Amino acid sequence: MSLAAPPRPSVLPAAAVSASLALLAFGVLTGVSMRGTAALLVLVTVVALTRPLFITWPRLISALILIILFIPIRRYALPASLPFQLEPYRIFVALLIVIWCASLLVDQRVRLRKTGLEGPLFLIVAGVFASLAANPGRVSEFSSEVNKKLMFFLSFVLVLYLTASVIRRLDNIDFLVKTLVGGGAVVAFFAIVEARTGFNVFNHLSHVIPLLRPVSVIEPGGFLRTGAAKLRVFGPAQHPIALSAALVMLAPLALYLARRTRQRRWIVCAVLFALGCASTVSRTGIMMFVVVGLVFLWLRPRETRRMWPALIPMLLAIHFVLPGTLGAIRHSFFPAGGLVAEQKSDAGQSGSGRLADLGPSLHEWSQKPLVGEGFATRVTDPTVPGGDANVLDDQWLGTLLETGVVGFFAWIWLFVRVIRRFGAEAKRDDSERGWLLASICAGVAAYAVGMLTYDAFSFIQVTFLLFISIGLGSALMAERPIPRAVRAGPPPVTPPVRRPAGAYGA
Repeated sequence: MSLAAPPRPSVLPAAAVSASLALLAFGVLTGVSMRGTAALLVLVTVVALTRPLFITWPRLISALILIILFIPIRRYALPASLPFQLEPYRIFVALLIVIWCASLLVDQRVRLRKTGLEGPLFLIVAGVFASLAANPGRVSEFSSEVNKKLMFFLSFVLVLYLTASVIRRLDNIDFLVKTLVGGGAVVAFFAIVEARTGFNVFNHLSHVIPLLRPVSVIEPGGFLRTGAAKLRVFGPAQHPIALSAALVMLAPLALYLARRTRQRRWIVCAVLFALGCASTVSRTGIMMFVVVGLVFLWLRPRETRRMWPALIPMLLAIHFVLPGTLGAIRHSFFPAGGLVAEQKSDAGQSGSGRLADLGPSLHEWSQKPLVGEGFATRVTDPTVPGGDANVLDDQWLGTLLETGVVGFFAWIWLFVRVIRRFGAEAKRDDSERGWLLASICAGVAAYAVGMLTYDAFSFIQVTFLLFISIGLGSALMAERPIPRAVRAGPPPVTPPVRRPAGAYGA
């Protein structure tokens, strides 16, 4: 009897070394200083050579998740002489993409997997490039901003396809979900510490990681809730709203893990997410939590109704752990003069209300309704020449202005497609797989609704979490559900394997 052929060794470590050398060679040929990058790439190479089994796709994507969660974007960079800040997440995303491309070429086990979202994603990309082609003057005027944001946008899409293509088993998906929830819980814990003490630990990472060079610092107390004089924490995020949005997106995943593992630590993580979101004093975060509840009520109505009594101890926990926060949140929803009046104030001025921006923005859109005035050409940074556009706390409105009806419809199509596909499968599958799809669906729906009240695409951390979540959901859709009969019955008994005489040295 012939023995089975041993499994082929993974080419991933070799691809990691090759990608590291390619990026390092690029830096040498272009003559830029890449000391920090070289140190990072040497570390990758050493790990790949000494412990090749440690280099796996789940671990690489897990490392990317932790970098995105823990290292504040636009606050730290690696030492390098480049026209842009060489931030850790940028070099790691580039490394992953190069490794992936190399694996696609040499490893037959790595294939580009369809997500089922190709239609809306193609239309989004087409809308972006059509808006650029239709506005050459504005693109030329803001070329540096356009190139930077275009790189961000393409990296989001590539990370989505990377995640959906290389993550192929339920245990790998669970590993990444645990990374998201565990890392997010650490962020939420330090957000609570910041709310109580005013100390933001993420402003001091360069003391722990010498390779990191501070490029900007957001001082504690930089964000206050108007009228309530309440500190709004921001942790490793770019803004309190962005932090609240990220924590809300991760909260449903913690509930999934609590149900799947029956371990209390995941319940603790869910509580930390709620407390961390409350510490930002963000109306957007509260609204997104409501959306999460409505999605669960749609997909898991019976179980969701049973969880309503948990709101009472949660409110008590917020009251005692974060004194004054509930009052500040209440004041934010019911300001003096009313919420509608507040949102209509200061029309045409910097810091105008969201409703005040609606009329002037629609008038501006009517000038170029089809493909807009150019992706990333509405620059709000006053340090950039011509960057005097008004900040719109409404990503849907901003998308309509920059990419027109084409881009606006494409994003609606993407979110509707994701929610319908993941939600329909979650309703059919009552296993843990279905619960995870329901949790991802809730997070994606919350992000889509949250776009109404802040410029979501300007905040890279939470947008990366969106695309990673969609990638995980797409990978999960490719896995078959476990039949109920198999889940309800006893575990299968594997018969003993009889070895032929003489085999394995017998």
